[in-house]
Amino acid sequence: MKALKPAHREHKRYLLISGASSREIDEAIIRFLGVLGYAKASPMFVKDNSGKHKQASKIILSVNRAELENIKASLVFSGKNIRVERVSGAINKL
Repeated sequence: MKALKPAHREHKRYLLISGASSREIDEAIIRFLGVLGYAKASPMFVKDNSGKHKQASKIILSVNRAELENIKASLVFSGKNIRVERVSGAINKL
């Protein structure tokens, strides 16, 4: 199969999130956006060390660029202490 051109690929943004587990983040996004919004945003956990150190849990979440504001809103309205510390277009800049 032929590779996609860069203009046809999904553009991703990476979020550095603290204060929650990956399960809580998934539930917050689905509760706010629903299943269709979740599919449009296509969140993917790149790095998850929430189970290792409870106080220093940092999660890197990859989302579709067009749905970034909806993802951030869903985390704010979740009612939990979920913080988005940084957003970047390159994973190595987090």
